[in-house]
Amino acid sequence: MNHPYWVAFSSIVFKEVRRFMRIWQQTLLPPAITMVLYFIIFGNLIGSRVGTMDGFDYMQFIVPGLIMMSVITNSYGNVSSSFFSNKFQKSIEELMVAPVPNWVILLGFVIGGVSRGLACGLIVTALSLWFTDLQVHNIWVTLSVILMTAVVFATAGLINAIFATKFDDVTIVPTFILTPLTYLGGVFYSVSMLPEVWQWVSKLNPILYMVNTFRYGIIGISDIPIFAAYGMLFLFMGALMSWALYLLHTGRGLRS
Repeated sequence: MNHPYWVAFSSIVFKEVRRFMRIWQQTLLPPAITMVLYFIIFGNLIGSRVGTMDGFDYMQFIVPGLIMMSVITNSYGNVSSSFFSNKFQKSIEELMVAPVPNWVILLGFVIGGVSRGLACGLIVTALSLWFTDLQVHNIWVTLSVILMTAVVFATAGLINAIFATKFDDVTIVPTFILTPLTYLGGVFYSVSMLPEVWQWVSKLNPILYMVNTFRYGIIGISDIPIFAAYGMLFLFMGALMSWALYLLHTGRGLRS
């Protein structure tokens, strides 16, 4: 395809994928090592004392959450760091003045982040097979929820980069918001174990819906109704995409 928009879109995606593949020692290797440590510590050592969770071996229970955690952090981190680097180097201004629609710029960076998130998720999935057996309960739920989650957090990473004024601002949201929400999103435990009031508080955490839906796709159990989870995913995806397009259109934090 030689359509100008396609050329622009494919160029951005190619640049983004080439960027994280070129420095795979920093982008793909650390998540793999981190998750192996999670498998060993939480799965083998602590899991042997926990026993079963909702009728499943503890390792089987936490693996979907750990895969999702890797997808979330890497989709977000790729776009936030890459877009801010372009903004810091003033190269983003060339895109802003080029005859390229904002939605093409947005999709290009988001697909780049999604690519890294899914690559890390695939690596973590392959490593998990050394520690437990995984049998996919519903392949369509599994694929759709992990793709939508990657899109949501890649878009959120771009919004973070737009508002960031220095490199430290890129790490604030992952450190103080994203990481706590991920750990409290039902990765290591079933929400049904919590007192009723904390179950309601947990349901305010969007990551809970993503983790539980992905867990349903893998092993067939969820603390959250699946349709409600998909509703939340569509809501967040639409809201964040709209916000990102608005920021690109107005040039907030992009035009000096």
